[in-house]
Amino acid sequence: MPFVPHTAADVDAMLTEIDAPSIEALFDEIPQNLATGKLTQVPEGMSELAMLQMLEARARQDDGYACFLGAGSYDHHIPAAVWDLTSRGEFMTAYTPYQAEASQGTLQLIYEYQSMMAALTGMDVSNASVYDGASGLAEAMLMAMRSNKKNKSGEVWVAGTVHPHYAEASRNIVRNQGITLVDIAAADGGVDMAALPDAGTPVAVVIQQPNFFGCLEQIDSLTDWAHSLGALVIAVVNPMTLAVLKPPGEWGSGDGVDIVCGDGQVLGVPMASGGPSFGFMCCRDKFVRQMPGRIIGKTVDLEGRDGYALTLQAREQHIRRGKATSNICTNQGLLVTAGTIFMALMGPQGLRDVAIQSHRNAATLRERLLQIPGVSAFSDLPFLNEFTLRLGTDAAEVATAMRAHGILAGLNVHDFVAVEGGKQVLLVAVTEKRTDHEIDAYVDAMASILRSAA
Repeated sequence: MPFVPHTAADVDAMLTEIDAPSIEALFDEIPQNLATGKLTQVPEGMSELAMLQMLEARARQDDGYACFLGAGSYDHHIPAAVWDLTSRGEFMTAYTPYQAEASQGTLQLIYEYQSMMAALTGMDVSNASVYDGASGLAEAMLMAMRSNKKNKSGEVWVAGTVHPHYAEASRNIVRNQGITLVDIAAADGGVDMAALPDAGTPVAVVIQQPNFFGCLEQIDSLTDWAHSLGALVIAVVNPMTLAVLKPPGEWGSGDGVDIVCGDGQVLGVPMASGGPSFGFMCCRDKFVRQMPGRIIGKTVDLEGRDGYALTLQAREQHIRRGKATSNICTNQGLLVTAGTIFMALMGPQGLRDVAIQSHRNAATLRERLLQIPGVSAFSDLPFLNEFTLRLGTDAAEVATAMRAHGILAGLNVHDFVAVEGGKQVLLVAVTEKRTDHEIDAYVDAMASILRSAA
């Protein structure tokens, strides 16, 4: 139904009907010191034409940049069919599929998404979905607390190489539930294996692969070490990398990790200035009743036809609010649709090709940059498509200068986390989209800027 603004007469009639003196009186329970009052900072309105012209001018400011930004959001190619299909009315305007009889298309899509995510991660069950990778990690911590009830320490140990924004967001979400996050020491771009404690009682241990610095951790040893302490293992992963890396379900010498989470932006979602995206969660069968968000099940109807429905709905607050596992409900269904279509179009080999080409491009760029005087490696650990370098000068200034050459050179690590010489450390991500010409331009511009700085 189209939205039609109410006239003054409409408002007066409604207020008279409910015997209210004014609209403001309907909100008299709000203390005056919290009321906004008049909105003095809202600019004057403009015509549709002027608005479009302003937005077009701002959009042109993004033209011509070769993007080497990463740290959780990556510039991968998205086939045109992904958003042509996702933008169809059946998906774009669909609400949460409470009524299975009216939502079979959406439910089947989500079921296919769950199947693909479970296959990628090597886990038994996937949900669909949570808001982003950071909230997914917080939900995984809360889920671990419910699943490992014998452990009363209230501690979750987090590798010092986990994305700092993920750790910070998780801390803000879980701290009021009596959960304490304890950092695991990092060194040279990875977890400090020599400094791992041999005793303790963490409820869960969080490991990221590849980690924030782009490095690959010793995930088998870390998984076995965490399990030896009686902790559940939470893996934070980039799903695109799982096309070539060992899935979390196979980490360690046992049955792999217990919970997997991460961000699905790489699966057909534009960077879009940092969002929106969608978070995913997968787990072992035995923890499925503690999983937040939706799970879609497949069944057979009375006529023998396949059917799909929301299952284990006790997790959702619209069923049992007081015992809900989370406030996750409507979440990012549209973006999951894009991710499902993207994975279906690409297939296992397509995802593998993207991961391999991204690695080749990253290895080429890193090798050439290390030949520039003053540039050195931040870590000698293996990497996939993201790496960290020391520039010998202020990384923020270098990144600013690179923009004049039409290049988004990377992220200043000092803006995220404190490391030795952090102001000189640059995090660079390379995807399959970066051409030989763009890589040449990056190397030439970096060499010129560093020569000037020296």
